[in-house]
Amino acid sequence: MSLIDLDLFERTPLVHQPCDFIVVPRLIGEEQLQAINRDYPAIDRAGNFAPEEVAYGPVFAQLLEELRGPAVREAFARKFAIDLSPYELQITVRKYSEKADGNVHNDSKTKIITVLIYFNETWSHAGGQLRLMPTRRDIERFAIEVPPVDGNLLAFRRSERSYHGFLPYEGERRSLQMYWVAPKRQLSAEGRDKTVTLKKRIKRFLKQTTR
Repeated sequence: MSLIDLDLFERTPLVHQPCDFIVVPRLIGEEQLQAINRDYPAIDRAGNFAPEEVAYGPVFAQLLEELRGPAVREAFARKFAIDLSPYELQITVRKYSEKADGNVHNDSKTKIITVLIYFNETWSHAGGQLRLMPTRRDIERFAIEVPPVDGNLLAFRRSERSYHGFLPYEGERRSLQMYWVAPKRQLSAEGRDKTVTLKKRIKRFLKQTTR
């Protein structure tokens, strides 16, 4: 039995402001969520951890297998109308939030699609609820606020208007972060191109100033 409801994901429309994003409440059913939480990674401090860095049970392992599978990649590719096959998938998991977490920021340009799934079974705090906004200047000017509970999913395409963050919260806040990112070889090539371009600009400037 699948842990995630891809049919529900397919039926949920994409929103285009302030960026392309989708919120799917209860992507994971109640029974599946309870099973995942019983097998949730053994994490005792704040921070994001790669799955291979932590211990977890078989149901959480099944969740990772499903998220890494072709059906999920193809569903996201259709939803965002982008070919994800050239991009690498990265997954991290988190259990605790610190007061310093949640500052409004934008992801790096290397990230193509960002996905967040939440696993707390209850939530009664004003803080810790992820907000998506067009600018980093005002956290109160948000398009959507997503409580970190009930298998809720938020996914967005990185753009110049995909800022996100949450009001401070310290405590248990279970989440999985998933990113499709540009391959390292592509990043290396882009980095070399930028270095060459910068060197050319510096050389051109020096020639002009010495005339």
